[in-house]
Amino acid sequence: MARILKVTVTLALLALLIGYAGLRLIAAPMADRSMNKQVDHRPYRLSADSETFHRSLLVMDWHADTLLWNRSLLARHDYGHVDLPRLREGNMGLQMFTTVTKTPRGQNLHANDASSDNITLLAVGQGWPVRTWNSLLERALYQAEKLDDAVNRSGGAMMWVRTQAELAAFLEARDTAKRLAPVGALLGTEGAHPLEGAIANIDRLYDAGFRMVGLLHFFDNRLGGSLHGEAKGGLTDFGKQVVQRLEEKEIIIDLAHSSEQVAWDTLEIAVRPTVVSHTGFRGHCDTPRNFPDDLMQAIAAKGGLIAVGFWDSAACGDTPDDIAASIAYGITLVGADHIALGSDWDGTVKAITASDIGAITEALVTRGISEDSIRKVMGGNSVRFLSEWLPKGE
Repeated sequence: MARILKVTVTLALLALLIGYAGLRLIAAPMADRSMNKQVDHRPYRLSADSETFHRSLLVMDWHADTLLWNRSLLARHDYGHVDLPRLREGNMGLQMFTTVTKTPRGQNLHANDASSDNITLLAVGQGWPVRTWNSLLERALYQAEKLDDAVNRSGGAMMWVRTQAELAAFLEARDTAKRLAPVGALLGTEGAHPLEGAIANIDRLYDAGFRMVGLLHFFDNRLGGSLHGEAKGGLTDFGKQVVQRLEEKEIIIDLAHSSEQVAWDTLEIAVRPTVVSHTGFRGHCDTPRNFPDDLMQAIAAKGGLIAVGFWDSAACGDTPDDIAASIAYGITLVGADHIALGSDWDGTVKAITASDIGAITEALVTRGISEDSIRKVMGGNSVRFLSEWLPKGE
């Protein structure tokens, strides 16, 4: 009997190991490839003038979820949207990397509850540390560690941008680069649920390098309602405390995925301008993913930035021409000084890749947008915003 029990336990353990190996080696990479699809297109060959103009720009994107996936940032990949070689190929100057810590099963744009979580299985399947399996805070901190490791191993090809001083150092290094210019890395989190109900965890995120915090993601949390949640309510008392503490720490507040009421409530109490890190305009693309135009105008009126997304439910299309049309609408609605780029790369969307970003520049030129406005939208506004609203540093 004992021998039978021993064999049974051994077989059960072997089955678990085989199952885990399949999850780690097959299922998790397949999820990355299938969820982060690239737009099928002919090679984007820019005209000589557009290529020269694009290479003169300092380009910034406000939202990429690449840290969620087990891909080296430093190596080129033929799937997904972002890595250092493709960022450089597209002349990307600054990239905001955003951490994802929880998403609901059956995720949709209309109504989600917080009772389920896709990221637990992904964390286990990708071999994340055990501390991340049960803690949203630890998931955010682990992704911050992944970015820090990439910066440290890049040999200067990537630089942290956490303060105004680091931004100035990055800009100087980029201006004086004899060959390939460095890429500046910033860090944000998608949804403030990694706080796990404790205001003190804002300090932990800050110390880990986070300089942007999205209040909500795809479900309501303790701060308030999501644009895609069940209640879609406004800021709670805890949410108001979080907004106040984020401002004290000089952390940028991201309103993407917040309910309309949370956005209005935040604008009412916030002193610093806010960002919508990846979005479209409902007046241009009438989907539940986008804020109405009057809310966008209010965000801009307080000095905020609206970063235009690259995928279908944000721009009602995913080609460079579609993205340029969304940008042009935004320029007309709120002015060129308040528009930026917010791709949502590697965020389980179908999109052009980082190496294709010059095609947006050419599409804007083709639409007759002025060179001055294009410079602002592609990165000038972002650099100006960060120069004023990042912590000063040493």
